[in-house]
Amino acid sequence: MNSALAPGASSRLLDVGGLEPPEPMVRILEALDTLAPPERLRVLIDREPVPLYRILLRNGYQYHSAVTDEQRYQVTIWLADGA
Repeated sequence: MNSALAPGASSRLLDVGGLEPPEPMVRILEALDTLAPPERLRVLIDREPVPLYRILLRNGYQYHSAVTDEQRYQVTIWLADGA
């Protein structure tokens, strides 16, 4: 999935590192409620958020996940075209 910013798109950073479950998921879902196309949400998290991926796809989002040099996950999330 393409994580490049679309022309004119902005990106917000949400760092949920160090938080215990379910707080990271709660904060991510709250942030997604305010996401407007073509904006993207970049999430930094300490573990791979596998349950989040299913929620995103079910609700019309796309994402790109990568491991950073600090062994954290960076997940970039955006609304899928037509969602």
